[in-house]
Amino acid sequence: MADSRGLHKDWYSILGACPTDDIRELKQKYQKLILMFHPDKQSPDVSEGEAEQHLQRFIDVDQAWKILSNEESRKEYNLQLRAHELKQSWPMDAHITLDDMNWDCDTECYTYGCRCGGEYILEKDDTEEMETVVCCNSCSLSIEVKKMFDITCWGFQGAIKENSFSKKSQKWSKLVEVSFCP
Repeated sequence: MADSRGLHKDWYSILGACPTDDIRELKQKYQKLILMFHPDKQSPDVSEGEAEQHLQRFIDVDQAWKILSNEESRKEYNLQLRAHELKQSWPMDAHITLDDMNWDCDTECYTYGCRCGGEYILEKDDTEEMETVVCCNSCSLSIEVKKMFDITCWGFQGAIKENSFSKKSQKWSKLVEVSFCP
């Protein structure tokens, strides 16, 4: 479920925490909320609608804890939050396409030079998004990287053909065909 900012649920606000809280503080907030919303701890006179809300809150609190208590998933979530904040409130230094970046076979990532001499690095897994904000590894500048493609429809059954055109090489770089029946 996405919120109005385009992100999934705000796990910190669900726990009543902030990104600077340490694991001990997160655990205390989690334990307090999990006891408060646990289905077995609800009074018998709670309405069915309220019980559903408490159950959903219980599930959200548990999911927030699972994400924020794991160091790796918390780091990934914090990076997503940071990228979203940069995209929303900071101007972009450049708007480029994935084809403008250089592919590094050894590290399996895309790179793009920054004017400070640093690099923008985009992991292969992050290229699945239609647009991504990437921060320079040595300064505070950021760029927006978009997948660029044209969609052309043809054929009686409505197949879709996706082509990516590279400005650098002046070539079509990939072809994906998907057929569907009307």
